[in-house]
Amino acid sequence: MVRIRLKRTGTRNVACFRVVVMDQRSSRDGKAIEELGYYDPCKKEEKLDIERTLYWKNNGAVISETVLDIMDRVQKGISLKDRVRPVKPSKRAQEKAKAEAEAKAAAEAKAAEEKAAAEAAAAEAAPQA
Repeated sequence: MVRIRLKRTGTRNVACFRVVVMDQRSSRDGKAIEELGYYDPCKKEEKLDIERTLYWKNNGAVISETVLDIMDRVQKGISLKDRVRPVKPSKRAQEKAKAEAEAKAAAEAKAAEEKAAAEAAAAEAAPQA
C-alpha cells in the first residue's frame, strides 16, 4: 500500500520534513517514490504540489493526518507564520484569577445581603410611622 507521509531531514534539533509518496513498509527515511513538497516547522514554511497529491490519492494512496493538515493549509492559502495561537496563562495566573473571581463573588453576595437587610429594616420602620 502506498502512503503519503513525512520524511525527516535536517540535523538534530533542526528538523525539516519532506512530503513524500512511499510504500507503507519502508522505513521513515527510506527511498521515496516521489517527493511532493516540504514542511519546515522551524522557519514555518510549507509547500505542496496539490495536483500530484490528489493524483496519488485518487490512485489509492493513504494520506497521513499531518499531511492532510498541511494540504488544507496550502489549499486555503494559510501560512504558518500568520497563524496565531492563543496564549495560555500559567498555573499561577489561573489560580490568581480564580481567587479574584471568588473574592468578587463573595463581595457581591455580602453587598446583596446588606442591601436586603437595609430594605427589611426600612420595611419594618415604614409601617410603624
